[in-house]
Amino acid sequence: MDKVLILDFGSQYTQLIARRVREFNVYSEIRPYNISLEEIKNFAPQAIVLSGGPSSVLTESAPLIDKEIFSLAVPILGICYGLQLISYLLDGGRVSPAEKREYGRAELKVLTEHDLLHDVKSSTTVWMSHGDHVNAIPHDFIKIGSTDNTEFCAIAHQKNPIFGIQFHPEVVHTEQGSQVLHNFLFRIAKCQGDWSMASFKEQAIKKIKEQVGKSKVICGLSGGVDSTVAAVLIHEAIGDQLECIFINNGVLRLNEAQQVQGAFREHYRIKLHYQDASTRFLKKLEGVSDPEKKRKIIGNEFIYVFEELAKKIQGVEFLAQGTLYPDVIESVSFKGPSVLIKSHHNVGGLPEKMGLKLVEPLRELFKDEVRELGRELGIPKDFIGRHPFPGPGLAIRILGEVTADRVEVLQKADDIMISELKSANFYDPIWQAFCVLLPVKTVGVMGDERTYENVLALRCVSSVDGMTADWFPLPADLLSRISSRIINEVKGINRVVYDVTSKPPGTIEWE
Repeated sequence: MDKVLILDFGSQYTQLIARRVREFNVYSEIRPYNISLEEIKNFAPQAIVLSGGPSSVLTESAPLIDKEIFSLAVPILGICYGLQLISYLLDGGRVSPAEKREYGRAELKVLTEHDLLHDVKSSTTVWMSHGDHVNAIPHDFIKIGSTDNTEFCAIAHQKNPIFGIQFHPEVVHTEQGSQVLHNFLFRIAKCQGDWSMASFKEQAIKKIKEQVGKSKVICGLSGGVDSTVAAVLIHEAIGDQLECIFINNGVLRLNEAQQVQGAFREHYRIKLHYQDASTRFLKKLEGVSDPEKKRKIIGNEFIYVFEELAKKIQGVEFLAQGTLYPDVIESVSFKGPSVLIKSHHNVGGLPEKMGLKLVEPLRELFKDEVRELGRELGIPKDFIGRHPFPGPGLAIRILGEVTADRVEVLQKADDIMISELKSANFYDPIWQAFCVLLPVKTVGVMGDERTYENVLALRCVSSVDGMTADWFPLPADLLSRISSRIINEVKGINRVVYDVTSKPPGTIEWE
């Protein structure tokens, strides 16, 4: 299998490069820029991409690489900072601060027919984001593309497969970015494009069998896509050696506890231990309004309940988790992990405390790839297409104190919204849709009576990976129908509003 190595210099688009490469059925991995030459050789890449980044090659603390990388006879593509790095490290190149930072669209003019720019229009829009610029290219390089503000916008070595581009081909704003990446992968690096989810599934099942042997595995289910796909994949590999634990934390979606139990026991035939701990969780949440405290309470309580249930299962040696590739990238980033990590899956402390070894069969996949794997495993489309749901559940969609009554109100309202979106065929085009119960009451009139009840916010966004998002423009008649049904059918709500904030500046969730 061909593998593309992406060296990360801190660009906000690095994950996007990996995703774009994989869309061509070529496997890619992201590693910190400062891995050793020996590690690069052991990875045996078919091609190497140097990502962009916020640094300047001119500073003392600039992230640099060993020049020997250019002698590996492996095709290399430097993007933005990667271009500047090539020009800085190789003889004859020169980089200097730009008079003004260039950010946004520019027109690339293709100057010479070359494999990297094959079938790219002679003038095409590209996306720029840089402060420095190259004002002299290294020996044996030629200029193959420029813009009005950037003379050396695309360069190529005359003998070796080494290329640099100042623009970002991985973002949608670059009109023919996919063509540039396609040219690099297939015309230059000669990749086969033979990585598929079917082949991943086969390899993953083989790895799980080899890792686990005859041992028993437990998996904590959340009811979400990631843990479900992980469980079904592991079950396909080792059958009844897998036992799952599903805990009702009291802040699930309407009827979710019953649906998950039915799916795992009847459809997937997987051993399931269910615990209704809703009263216990809600008791711990009494009087708590701070969102991060809610997350910690739910995360800690999950660990306690999970441990109690796991102790009743004999002979367990492995814990399965639905860790995804973005989590792995975050943990190995040269910038270090985030200062604050939200308790999404609530299983962070389990392996150390319980002395279990980890099984993480999804750790090489992005979210959309997990859905594709789910389809490959035969998991129903309705489930695979479910919108993301936070680990702390409805607790962070209830602003203010979480009570059983407020959970019930939000569950009913949310169920109405989702059912109306599905009926109108708007559910699938939306990345995430949900309701937020606000700690605000307003005056209303229902019949001839004055009411003083809660405000509910509707939130719908479009996104690719959740890193950025735009609010989704629902039709007015659909919004009206959702609002009317919620106010008429859910006691406790007399006003509905629609959130039209994008990310950034807002976040998708309110807490």
